[in-house]
Amino acid sequence: MVSNVKALTRDWKYEVVAIGYPGLVANGQPATEPRNLGRGWVEFDYAVAFGCPVKILNDAAMQALGSYQGGLMLFVGLGTGLGSALVCGDTIVPMELGHLTYGNGTYEDHVGVRGLKLHGAKKWRRDVAFGVARLIKTIHPDDVVLGGGNAKKLKQLPPGCRVGDNSKAFLGGFRMWEVAP
Repeated sequence: MVSNVKALTRDWKYEVVAIGYPGLVANGQPATEPRNLGRGWVEFDYAVAFGCPVKILNDAAMQALGSYQGGLMLFVGLGTGLGSALVCGDTIVPMELGHLTYGNGTYEDHVGVRGLKLHGAKKWRRDVAFGVARLIKTIHPDDVVLGGGNAKKLKQLPPGCRVGDNSKAFLGGFRMWEVAP
């Protein structure tokens, strides 16, 4: 990944790098190998490889930070899996809500891409609406953003939600250097 990024940006001038990582991040480093990418992410020295300071944040948390407009915001990323985060002021709380049990599996099994393929779009949309409603009743956020690549497959947004955009992760990457993750 580093060699590809460096090749694509060889003409760029940059002083820092922000990475949105699709997995658990602890102390600014990937804590587990990603489920959907190659191995070698844990214990890799990104700052040495890029030759500058590097900050790493869970990818859903990075998109959440870029989507933040104030108050307590819940971000639910509907993609390959289920990304989630809370943002409030300068505080970002990456969460693993997709691992909560739901039915005969987890939320991620039902509202991630596996659930969409296995159960079809109609049931997937019902599961998303049900899950988001439960999260809203539990967390009481001021704002709810449904992001990730599959958010656009919702015909109707659950009440109190707005649709996110994956491009907000870029803004989140810039904001990472302004706030403490």
